[in-house]
Amino acid sequence: MSDADAVRAMNVDLHCHSTVSDGWLAPGDVVRRAARNGVEVLALTDHDEVSGIDEARAVAAVEGLRLVNGVEISVSFKGETVHIVGLGVDHRDPVLLAGLSKVRQGRDERARRMSEALASVGIHGALEGARRFARNPELVSRAHFARHLVSIGLMPDVNTVFRHYLAKGKPGFVEHVWASLDEAVGWIRGAGGIAVVAHPARYRFSNAELELLFDQFVASGGEAVEVVSGAHGDDEVARFATLARRRGLLASRASDFHGEHESPVDLGRCAPLPPDLAPVWAGLLR
Repeated sequence: MSDADAVRAMNVDLHCHSTVSDGWLAPGDVVRRAARNGVEVLALTDHDEVSGIDEARAVAAVEGLRLVNGVEISVSFKGETVHIVGLGVDHRDPVLLAGLSKVRQGRDERARRMSEALASVGIHGALEGARRFARNPELVSRAHFARHLVSIGLMPDVNTVFRHYLAKGKPGFVEHVWASLDEAVGWIRGAGGIAVVAHPARYRFSNAELELLFDQFVASGGEAVEVVSGAHGDDEVARFATLARRRGLLASRASDFHGEHESPVDLGRCAPLPPDLAPVWAGLLR
């Protein structure tokens, strides 16, 4: 087996979450679970936050797993929220930290507005309930609201809560402006990282809008796309493999793991990349 084939064959997972954002496991426990699942290279990519990386890195050294510093930045584009993953970032870069802090402040404002929206349809105390599920007080997300609504018996599971209350057009959804695409990619590149479009099949874009997203992403310096994702079935993998080939983008493999009972794919259990694509992790391991 050639060196390139050996790199491609590694069990790599480059998108997951801890209690620092909206995951169920502490950063170190995420790493331990990944190691048990045979993951060789893991990126911790909490939403708009990098404070779990040091803990994850310390545990990765014990477990013999290679940790990639990561982050997932919330971006507003054409009225939708898009997520841009940064891989291999310097998690102490001051410009990146300042940008993430600004985005988190926006999250706090959105959480208050979501609680008000839910109260208007008779669901009171939602923010206080969501905060009980959020280990990081600076980062209360829709997932925390969803977990609260499940805990009070309103809906059977998180996905059902999103469909009925928290998706666009539903009673608990509020519009919010996050970072711009140029800002997010700039922060990642300025911190020495590679920018990746996360789970592109999840965005409700027309084909033309999706092409515009990637036009601007590439023009901003973005380099990769999650071809294999916990949110992608076989058809989506084929679609975004074609996009990666056509645009010359590197390809990522990622579970987007949040927790055992909320994520369709466990850490390290994604399908392999199509064999002709250039894996983004080849550059991260140099």
